[in-house]
Amino acid sequence: MNRHMRHTRTIVLALHLLACSLTAAAQETIYYSGATLSNVDYHHGQLPLAKGVHARQVLRANREHPELAPGTEGWTYNHAPMLAYWNNTFYLEYLSDPVGEHIPPGQTSLMTSPDGVTWSNPVVIFPPYKIPDGTTKKDYAGVAKDLYAVMHQRMGFYVSSKKKLLALAYYGIALDAKDDPNDGNGIGRVVREIRTDGTFGPIYFIRHNASWKGKKADYPLYSTSKDKGFVAACNELLADPLMMQQWVEEADRDDALIPLKKQFKAFSYYHLPDGRVVGLWKHALTAISPDGGKTWPTAPIRAPKFVNSNAKIWGQRTSDGKYATVYNPSEFRWPLAISTSAGGLNYTNLLLVHGEITPMRYGGNYKSYGPQYVRGIEEGNGTPPDGNLWVTYSVNKEDLWVASIPVPVTDREDAPVNHVFSTLPDGKELNGWNICSPLWAPVSIVRKDGEKWLSLADRDRYDYAKAERLVQPSTKLSAEIVIQPGQNDAGALHIEFQDGRGQAAFRLAFDSTGTLAAKTGARWKNITKYNAGETYTLRIEVNTEQRSYTVSVNGKSASTYLFYAPVAQVERIVFRTGGPRFFPTPETPADQTYDLPQAGDPVKPVNFLIKSLKTQDVR
Repeated sequence: MNRHMRHTRTIVLALHLLACSLTAAAQETIYYSGATLSNVDYHHGQLPLAKGVHARQVLRANREHPELAPGTEGWTYNHAPMLAYWNNTFYLEYLSDPVGEHIPPGQTSLMTSPDGVTWSNPVVIFPPYKIPDGTTKKDYAGVAKDLYAVMHQRMGFYVSSKKKLLALAYYGIALDAKDDPNDGNGIGRVVREIRTDGTFGPIYFIRHNASWKGKKADYPLYSTSKDKGFVAACNELLADPLMMQQWVEEADRDDALIPLKKQFKAFSYYHLPDGRVVGLWKHALTAISPDGGKTWPTAPIRAPKFVNSNAKIWGQRTSDGKYATVYNPSEFRWPLAISTSAGGLNYTNLLLVHGEITPMRYGGNYKSYGPQYVRGIEEGNGTPPDGNLWVTYSVNKEDLWVASIPVPVTDREDAPVNHVFSTLPDGKELNGWNICSPLWAPVSIVRKDGEKWLSLADRDRYDYAKAERLVQPSTKLSAEIVIQPGQNDAGALHIEFQDGRGQAAFRLAFDSTGTLAAKTGARWKNITKYNAGETYTLRIEVNTEQRSYTVSVNGKSASTYLFYAPVAQVERIVFRTGGPRFFPTPETPADQTYDLPQAGDPVKPVNFLIKSLKTQDVR
């Protein structure tokens, strides 16, 4: 072997070793290897749908009419929800303020549900806490006078080894609208037990901030409780480093219980098959602990190719043994997306969970637009029996939502759709459908005249009901839709045929003038008049290569129309009780200082019923 060949072989070997070392290094962190990125110009990010997501609003803020939002006291800042499943019940904890973030008083409330669909009214479990007059904070100007605490917590629930459910919250101090309540100079963290009969135990402090020690507290320390099981559960919690890591922002900066004391925000975690723990923080910072969270690398890194800003990211192992992260894949707090991984490190796709931004009805301090601050069910805090991935989040820091994501997670429909709702099993009629269901614009299955129908109702001035169905990707699609409008003098039902990025090729609408019309560019063309309570069978034939479609109504001769936007193929059919939304945009100012008119007043209710949807790829 000559010198040149030996030199070449050495270089090749060195390059191979370097590649191996880089691969090994890559395996020591989570990373995104997919090609899909979010386009922030659209609320849905032009992302493929995660098939079958059911997103439901569980709390709608209402300042004008608190009686229409029982348990909220008319408070319009509702945020940071947490989720648990225990005793065959979903538990949702959230914090709230009257108007805006860090504007006291603050309180923490609890909602429950037997099925994740129907939710109780909120009940305050940690009430407003009066700060003694004269209280000050180190290195921050201002003195408390007639001031209440605000809530700030990154952890809501803990289920002990003895199956006790603890609810936790944190009382922080914000001396003004710009003060930081999680600066380590607050009051402390409180805890109480949620009993199996739905009642609550007394409130205790589980840990004070050092700046508060020695001062009179409204609640005793947990260790004074005569309930030995409760005390044991609290001690167990305090001994768990993964639980303590969630407390880092509010805790003393030198708290001995916190493993990694650097101020990385909104910690979540999951275990890998080999027992190591992946940690996740805001900005997609990540690290791996080799010993159950006792120690961490001192400098977590930004997960390669993950896009995430100052909003929470959630990670967990799913019921099929794979992994998922749910987060806002942009520098804004929209859209909300899911990425999946076979082994917990390499994330390969990016799919849409929630791509709607309800108009922000009430302005307020630090109220960001979009679906945000997502949290799932933490390891040990229960497993819903359906095997779905359940998450909760706020929209605009105003309304609270819960979404169930079917597992395994997929973005494909490979068979014709043949949904005659009356023929489908009870409780499974909406399997495979994606729904976005506000409280005042619910999407549901109803019974009428002995048959089951998909109902899109709407009495919300600023929101709409939405149901969409993935179909076989097709350049030539045949669809039959049977619809019954409940009225012809109010509201609207829009029907869109879209591609995989959410681009509509064309739109039909049952409008408020009793007309079924087609959008033809900037104008609309009337197809036929319609009557309230009558059933209409629409037959639609789509040809993407010719950019055209035909529509027949109740078997009458078909009319041909051109797309108003070209698409390569049709992949979704969307039903929506309103037109598309584009506000906010990336250019919209971050802070909304105004309220929308009549934000708490419902409008005349409307309803559209869908009896069936059938599709066929006719290539």
